[in-house]
Amino acid sequence: MNNIEKNISVKQYNTFSINAYSNNYACFNSVEKLEELLNLYQQITNSQQNSFLILGGGSNLLFTSNFDGLMLKNEIKGIQVIKEDEHHIYIHAGAGENWHQFVLYCIEKGFAGVENLSLIPGNVGASPMQNIGAYGVEIKDVFHSLEAYHIKDKKLVTFTLNDCEFGYRESVFKRKLKGQFVITSVTYRLNKVPKFNTSYGAIEQELKKMGVTELSIKAISDAVINIRSSKLPDPKVIGNAGSFFKNPEISSSQFAVLSSQFPNIVVYHLPNGNVKLAAGWLIEQCGPENGVSWKGYRKGDAGCHEKQALVLLNYGNATGKEIFDLSEVILQSVKEKFGVVLEREVNIV
Repeated sequence: MNNIEKNISVKQYNTFSINAYSNNYACFNSVEKLEELLNLYQQITNSQQNSFLILGGGSNLLFTSNFDGLMLKNEIKGIQVIKEDEHHIYIHAGAGENWHQFVLYCIEKGFAGVENLSLIPGNVGASPMQNIGAYGVEIKDVFHSLEAYHIKDKKLVTFTLNDCEFGYRESVFKRKLKGQFVITSVTYRLNKVPKFNTSYGAIEQELKKMGVTELSIKAISDAVINIRSSKLPDPKVIGNAGSFFKNPEISSSQFAVLSSQFPNIVVYHLPNGNVKLAAGWLIEQCGPENGVSWKGYRKGDAGCHEKQALVLLNYGNATGKEIFDLSEVILQSVKEKFGVVLEREVNIV
């Protein structure tokens, strides 16, 4: 098959370390190479209705079965400043760049805006697709534009901020344009003068513990790295995809009912008047049986992290189906207790 390999294990390509197989696999480091592989695959299969999976860092995928299509690993690299104005730096990055390394690069250069997003696993290309966010910052806050290759029309298209239709862990690429485009590069608009965001989570507390007296983007990044490292397991040590579920958003009237029943419920009040619940807290209050929490739960090699119930784990040889089935019973237990339906943040393959 020339550049396309057959029956390749995807275990090393997903942070859950699920040992599934892809019927066809190839990697590309340019738009031209991507186009060449797509054309080759269509010639071989003699069909325009092909199944594709674009692989980045593999940090937001759960393989519940083998993939019977063409898996393409995005390895487009390169970081460069393309323009600047009085207040901003516009920095262009290939979709195959590692996200955390990109953040560290920006911090080293003094480009502010992504420091709160330190240590998030995955690649640059996934950042706008997921509208990744942490500690009060989302990609939409620093996003300028992206380029994406339209698989059917075989051309590059530029997307602006409005085109991407960003929402909470959402974008147009996860909904109506799902599977139609391959993100090849992203341009971010970063600040020359930092606008520090330390109000979310335990950042201020961590900065005090670190003895920081003069705030900087490096100090905030270090604080975020410390917090994430203390709460979240390293995928290189134990298989996981970070937060498995989204924090659900409910109406203020629904919250009024819930808070009367559960006075300690953890919430974040939103500008639109709605309320966002902490999915981790909801899951902790539930469990497989009375008196037992999902937090720290384990069945075989599938389980929940002992420090954060929002994180599902593969302790070694769990299958994707076992992880998925665990997520199903967690969803059901939260729905039964709170009347709230959680949504998976991880993409199921």
